[in-house]
Amino acid sequence: MSANMVDIKEKKILKSMFLRSHLTFLAFNMVKMEANGFTATMAPAIEEIYKDDPEGKKEAYLRHQNFFNTHAVPFAFIAGLAYALEKQNKENPGFDSEIINSLKVSLMGPTAGMFDSLFFNGLRIIAAGIGIGFASQGSILGALLFILLYGIPQSIAKYYFLNWGFTYGTSFIDQIFSSGLMKALTKATAILGLTMTGALTATMVNVPLNWTVDINGAQLVVQDVLNSIFPGLLGIVLVFVLVRLIKKGVRPTALIVGILALGLLGALIGIF
Repeated sequence: MSANMVDIKEKKILKSMFLRSHLTFLAFNMVKMEANGFTATMAPAIEEIYKDDPEGKKEAYLRHQNFFNTHAVPFAFIAGLAYALEKQNKENPGFDSEIINSLKVSLMGPTAGMFDSLFFNGLRIIAAGIGIGFASQGSILGALLFILLYGIPQSIAKYYFLNWGFTYGTSFIDQIFSSGLMKALTKATAILGLTMTGALTATMVNVPLNWTVDINGAQLVVQDVLNSIFPGLLGIVLVFVLVRLIKKGVRPTALIVGILALGLLGALIGIF
């Protein structure tokens, strides 16, 4: 895998792009999604590469205003790769600029799937689980630990991925796909994400059923019976019901209000 040499000016541009890459969701909309954030991230590179070519600069800005959407970490990698390709486009008259958009489009799906599973469905849930434990006790450490465990690793990863995207260029992509590593990593991170989602559901979703049935003078605690059959069964049922309703188009806000109302009603009549 060959790497491009990075000079002082390019390091400065990459540093500026790294800071701007945290604007992933700048002016996010359902038409272009992350296009505005990606264009803002690419601005330092475009300004330098096409500083003496106003028409080329205009075309580059318009090129990166096309629809774009992926996870925040590979967002930085693709930006670094686009920087390397924009340089080739300027230095090589025979370079086809359509390759830049084509590569961005081809990388959006695989990288989004893999990194959503790894960070959004995996690390985020782990960090939230730890943070919620502290927050439920009234400690500010809950919020701080969530930022530390979820936000900081993403920022560090963005820095390295941005630089790798620029220094290794398309050779890195060729190796990842040709070796089959991308498919394996996508499947592995999806499994990890599902595992952590299940673990968080089992530990954090609690339905405290306070319902006792009197049978010929004997007290039968319904919660104990359910726990003997399947510990945490009500929590899992609640999660599946909520997921089903969301898929049917019910808004999360409506579900939160509904759970609150159900809880208050259940507490009033003595079920919860």
